[in-house]
Amino acid sequence: MTMDLGLVCDGCGAFSELGIGSCVDCSAGLSLDSIDAPNPELLEPVEGTKEYGGHLKDYVDDEDTDSRSTTPPISCSSCGADIAGGNRFCGICGTPIEAAEPPPAAPRAPAKSGGAGKKTLFFSSIQAAKAKLVLIKGEGHDGESYSLAGEDHRVGRSDADIIFEEDEFLSPVHANFFYVNGGLVVRDEGSTNGVYLRIHDSCPLEHENHFLVGEQVMQVRLLNGEAGLTVTEDGTYLYASPRRPTKFELIQVMQGGAQGILHPAQNDSATLGREENDMNFPDDPFISGHHAQVTCQGDALTLTDMGSKNGTFVRITKDTPLSHGDYVFMGQQLLRVEIV
Repeated sequence: MTMDLGLVCDGCGAFSELGIGSCVDCSAGLSLDSIDAPNPELLEPVEGTKEYGGHLKDYVDDEDTDSRSTTPPISCSSCGADIAGGNRFCGICGTPIEAAEPPPAAPRAPAKSGGAGKKTLFFSSIQAAKAKLVLIKGEGHDGESYSLAGEDHRVGRSDADIIFEEDEFLSPVHANFFYVNGGLVVRDEGSTNGVYLRIHDSCPLEHENHFLVGEQVMQVRLLNGEAGLTVTEDGTYLYASPRRPTKFELIQVMQGGAQGILHPAQNDSATLGREENDMNFPDDPFISGHHAQVTCQGDALTLTDMGSKNGTFVRITKDTPLSHGDYVFMGQQLLRVEIV
């Protein structure tokens, strides 16, 4: 093997042949007896560090501290000469020194499970919620929203999670919103005035069930064609204005529980609205001209919304699933359901 003889510059690491007094790259002096410092004009100081010989070293204030590398010497792969740690070339043959590979990173301990492990947290309860309730204020504007991020979300006047303390028509615990198989459900918790759900087009009605049109609370009674005559214990019929036989009747429920207008249906259907209906409420500003209709087929009653502006609401009698965009009315609060 042919070997070139020369010197390696400690300033820039360049190889120069023997007999040359200065480095061919940086012009630093070359000598076997001593090492001259590199030309200061070729180096610019770096704040916080000292730069020398092409290597950056941490700045040391104590001049007596030995700043030479403590890396153990290695053998040149070409000529076998010992090379001081930190040098990039062999000082004998000029062979470049390959950087040692960094030691492999220590493996990470597996994450602990159970109570000792850490769980990912949500930024807020809204992200954890599957649904929320939005309070509808005057003129249909959105008000406060209530995130449903727990298991039970009771609504009422006092002893509830969502409280409307100024609403005297709400019971202390009026309704509960909860999840069943991932879906939102509403339950009437035995309230005095009930929970009402806005219908989509039409829905079945039960005997003596209640529904809302505008501000009117209505009740339906299935009569099956009975004339409605009342007889005493001695067999005497009560005398009153005659009534035609009817399948069902609609009753206006007044505040305080009193009975208002009663309409015995003369046919299989009866309409309600502001004008030109079987039952008219011209002074109700929230009722449409033709608002809703009740029909009877056999023993089956059906409530239908006739495209009203404010909708028709039926009182729920059991746990009722809710969908995105549903409206729930209780006390004097109108809430919109949003599935998130």
